[in-house]
Order: sequence, then structure tokens, then C-alpha cells
Amino acid sequence: MRLKSFTARTMKEAIGMVRAELGSEAVIVSTVQSRSGGGSVRITAAVEQGEERPPYAQAPVAGAGRRERITEAVRCALEDHGTPEPITARLVAAAKVLKGEEPRLALAAALDDCFRFAPIPEQDFIRPFILVGPPGVGKTITAAKLAARARLKDEPVTVFSADTERAGGVEQIANLTRIMRANFRAVADPREMMEAIGACHAGELIVIDSAGTNPFSDTEMGALGDLIGAAKAEPVLVLNAGGDSVEYAEIASAFAALGATRLIVTRIDMARRMGSLLAAADAGRLKFSNVSTTPNVGKGLSALNPVSLARLLLPEAVVSAMPQEFIA
Repeated sequence: MRLKSFTARTMKEAIGMVRAELGSEAVIVSTVQSRSGGGSVRITAAVEQGEERPPYAQAPVAGAGRRERITEAVRCALEDHGTPEPITARLVAAAKVLKGEEPRLALAAALDDCFRFAPIPEQDFIRPFILVGPPGVGKTITAAKLAARARLKDEPVTVFSADTERAGGVEQIANLTRIMRANFRAVADPREMMEAIGACHAGELIVIDSAGTNPFSDTEMGALGDLIGAAKAEPVLVLNAGGDSVEYAEIASAFAALGATRLIVTRIDMARRMGSLLAAADAGRLKFSNVSTTPNVGKGLSALNPVSLARLLLPEAVVSAMPQEFIA
């Protein structure tokens, strides 16, 4: 199945673009009305391809230069990931100027030019890290993974849970930290958090697993802000792969207002569309930090850099399917 997005001024125009490019068999998957006041409509449509290869693996257009073929492969890959059009245009323009030797390197160079990358350090910890985000995105497992990574290097770790109201929230992280012999404590409010942080040793890794927070609730975001302030912690936004681009952009902007500057991506193994993550990082001006590739607590938390992100957006199977003109 091939997915592609189309943006036009009206719904009628967008549907016309779908029919013209994908044919009458195309199925409308989603429609998004612009909230910026421009009045544009974005439609994502799908069509069965049978044995056809994806558009960026098709034979190049006759007479097109190699540079144009590479940037067209980058553009099609980003569109298939549901990347918002302004971000796609910016990345394609950067890929064309930076002149990578093949599509994935061109995309990596463009990502390096348009986004920032800052993985969670593995030692010399200055501030506590508090994992923030909506409910169900994988904050607790991510906290356990950060703790496990440090314990494997024999670094001291203390994990706090502020998720005291969710049924089973404290028990889950308590059991995980007990197995890896990391210090653990549940805290009920900002005052208790301040006292608990003060008792920790300088330089040790401190990870705080916050409760899932509704980014559109002033009450919940205010309570989270109080907790961040009491802990003097760096907020790190956690989002699972595969969300809606518009929704993720708004969520990222809300948590960035509380001081989040990094983005950890979870459940990358369960998603095939990554455009929403680019939308989140762009809207919140967030640095790509780490990515979780498996639910296994002891492994699968990898640092993100432009090359590894480009590999997620253009995996080996897709690159291998491309004509030789793209990669030779």
C-alpha cells in the first residue's frame, strides 16, 4: 500500500490532486484542516500497489540529473512518513545544497542542518532528569532503561516516581529498579521531592518518572511545573512513534513551555511513520535525544544522531531497492 499526502486550498482541490495522482481507487485515510488561519486542507490517501516499489525506489525520470534524483528520493521518503510539507520542503532544500553522495547521506546532512541532537549523557550528571509527556507514551520503561544503562556502567542511580495516583504505577518502576539494584523512592508532592533530591549524592544519575500529563489541561501542567521547579530538574519529553503530526506539534509546544529541550522516542519498533516526530521536534525546538527500539529494559535505548535518524526514515531495505543511479 502506498500512502501520500496532498495539501491544497480547498477539500475539492485536494481530492482532485488525489484522484489525478493515485487514481479513482485511492482511499482517503485522513483529512486535516489547517489551524494557522491559512485555510489549507491536508489529505492523506492510500492506494494498493501490488508488487510495485515505493515511489523513491522507482526508476529515475529520464534526463534528470543525479542530484535531482537523490533529492526526489528524499522528498518522497519524507512524504511517505507523513512529514508536514514545510518541514519536507526545508529538508529537501538542505539536502540539495549539502550534496550527500546518496539519498540517506543527503538526508542525514539535511537533518543535521535543520535539527539539533543531544543524547542523554552517560556520566557526569549535573541536574536530575524528569521524564514528561502524555499518559501511555513509555516514560516508566524509559526511566528504567536509563537506570539500567547507568547500572551496567556501575554508575550510582536514584529513580523517583511521582506517578503515585495511577494504579500500579509505583509498583512497576519499584520492581524494575529493585532488580537492577538502583535506589528508588516514591514522592507525593513537590515539597517531598525537594527534600528527597537534597538527600542524593552529587554527580549521580537522578531520573524522575512523572505522571502522565494532559498537555491541554492548565491544572495538570501547572502541577507538573511545580514538580519540575522543586526538583530543579531538566524536563525531557517522551513520545511514542506513530502519532499525528498536528497533535504532536501542539503537545511538544506545550511541554517546551515547561522547559523541555530534548525528545526521547519510544516504540520505534511498532511504527512505520516518523513524520510526527519531526513535527514535534520542529514545533517545540527540541533536540533529538534517544530512541527506544525494544521493550526490553536492559537494552534498546540508543543515542540519536543525524545518521541514525536518517536510517530510520530511509531503512536499508528501501535503499537496497533503489536503482543503482541513486546509490552508486
